[in-house]
Amino acid sequence: MNHIDQLNPEQRKAVEKINGPILIIAGAGAGKTKTVTTRIVNLIKNNIQPESILAITFTNKAAKEMKERVHQMIQDDTNLHEVIGNRHPFISTFHSLGVYILKNFGHTQGINKNFTILDRDDSRKKIKEILVKKGHDPKKIEPSKVLNIISKNKGNDISLQEYTTKVLSGHDGFIGETVQAVWSEYDKELRKEKNVDFDDLLSLPVKILKEHKEIKDKLNNLWQYIHVDEYQDTNPIQYELCKILAGENKNIVVVGDADQTIYSWRGANISHILEFENDFPGTEVVLLEENYRSTGNIIEAANNVIEKNIYRKKKNLFTQKESGDKIELYTGFDEVDESRYVIGQVKRLIQDGAEPKDIAVLYRANFQSRVLEEACLLLNIPYQVLGIKFFERKEIKDMISYLKAAINRDSITDIKRTINTPVRGIGPVSLIKIVEDRIQDLTPATQVKVKDYFTLLNTIENKTKTEKLSDTFKYIYKNSGIEKSLLTKSEDDLEKSENIKELISLTTKYDGFEPEEALSLFLEETSLMSDQDELDKKDVQNKVRLMTVHSSKGLEYDYIFIVGLEESLFPYERANDISADRDDEEERRLFYVALTRAKKKLYLSNAVIRTIFGARQIRTISNFIKDINENLIEHTDNTSYNKNYSNNNKTEGKRDLLDLSEIDF
Repeated sequence: MNHIDQLNPEQRKAVEKINGPILIIAGAGAGKTKTVTTRIVNLIKNNIQPESILAITFTNKAAKEMKERVHQMIQDDTNLHEVIGNRHPFISTFHSLGVYILKNFGHTQGINKNFTILDRDDSRKKIKEILVKKGHDPKKIEPSKVLNIISKNKGNDISLQEYTTKVLSGHDGFIGETVQAVWSEYDKELRKEKNVDFDDLLSLPVKILKEHKEIKDKLNNLWQYIHVDEYQDTNPIQYELCKILAGENKNIVVVGDADQTIYSWRGANISHILEFENDFPGTEVVLLEENYRSTGNIIEAANNVIEKNIYRKKKNLFTQKESGDKIELYTGFDEVDESRYVIGQVKRLIQDGAEPKDIAVLYRANFQSRVLEEACLLLNIPYQVLGIKFFERKEIKDMISYLKAAINRDSITDIKRTINTPVRGIGPVSLIKIVEDRIQDLTPATQVKVKDYFTLLNTIENKTKTEKLSDTFKYIYKNSGIEKSLLTKSEDDLEKSENIKELISLTTKYDGFEPEEALSLFLEETSLMSDQDELDKKDVQNKVRLMTVHSSKGLEYDYIFIVGLEESLFPYERANDISADRDDEEERRLFYVALTRAKKKLYLSNAVIRTIFGARQIRTISNFIKDINENLIEHTDNTSYNKNYSNNNKTEGKRDLLDLSEIDF
């Protein structure tokens, strides 16, 4: 099968050009993954060695899809499969690539191969401990704020030394001095414990490549063809990594869309894609404008909205699909009325044959999910809220921390988490003595408990070298005391127990690997899980998805509901922001992303009155709706909707929905 023949002319242009920089401007639903994967296979067909090809993306979900497509295309070509055998391109997320570089070259920065990755919560706790140690009140100087400043600087490719110079020059005042002192101590403790945090996975590899030319040259020789997905989402440290890896030959292909830059709040810089041609002279620009996802009306509405932005590469999406249904717009009395309309329409779609998993409700801010969840419960609609991460649940983190503590006794973070979980009677004072290696100062009874704990860790460590990972977790569950502690029969403990059993079930997928390789893969993959990976893991569940618009990026559904379309909510209002124009454009890009998630039909809604921070406010409909041509919109009458709702829901039908809004749910 010749996969190139299935491409449109612009896609084909991007695939067939072998050398030099290429900028692929890929509109929403324009087949960018198909283009990149076909290009990778075409490189191999042109005698480029598979292992010399690198492809980087942002989520495990996207990387997995790319790997599977490349693998399938190679399988489809019998001759190609026979030639390359089991050799494959390196396809990963940015952070997985960082892990790879650290495992191979981290020793240059004093990083042990068996380092563990602190999640955001553990990093915040460590920052809090350092603040207290330095005499600060965590209530006055918030640990999360300090961590955010450190994280932002690492993401902006600013080192501790550079930040220190900035602080000494009088920048950032008292908080800057505090952050500098905490950051210094924080990094020392991470290195001492053989740990890294999430930001280190990118900042340290860039530091290594800048300081060690021989390592940079080695990777430039290894990966001679670079592909970067979602380039518009790169922050400065990712941008720097891409430039370094492109090397002297500059065989770099970046794929993205300035119109979908929605992460500036976490460092994404739209200028990276807008100025790519300046960074790489001689760039060939390819425009992918044909949308294969959505109906004509949805595409026209999206174009109406985004064309008002100035900071963009001009393009105009089009589709060969039919116009489809008009966009349905509903104005509710308040958020309860709005949510009843939305979930009532969801129920109607399901009754008409739609699968719940093909429906998503998008909102601008997390607080909006509450009334939607209540409406789902009221109408008995199965739903899932994206953003509740399985691997961030306390009981799951406890289990994994036992594993980490067993293989890395220097990880004080994991020792602290597990030594008294479940309760063993080892208090904070005893813990300090243990950390300071003064076990002899403990009472005899406590010494016995500590000895038993470390004996348990020794056994776990031995099992990680000889047994299946799932069996090791079964041992931890039974012998750590966690299983016994959850036998109270309370609903909460029952749920925790079920979650741990689910963890054990999930780890069976690693049972085909050698024990130590399985352990390494598990710890890396779970540390780098994203919200969308959580959704992918549970995708067999046939439930309606509730999520923020940010979380929806990269996803698509037959039916999309966008709620809360009111001024100051969507677009979201930022107080005292000096970059208001840019923020307005990003909000419009966010709305554009929301619109283009829909394949068959779009529903938009707003409320006349909404309760914000406990106060009921009169709302103004979002200007974004006014950007859409009126002939694309079908207004849903409140009265007629309530009548239909009453007929379909006899238990609620005795009261009008506007009256129901007065009930405190």
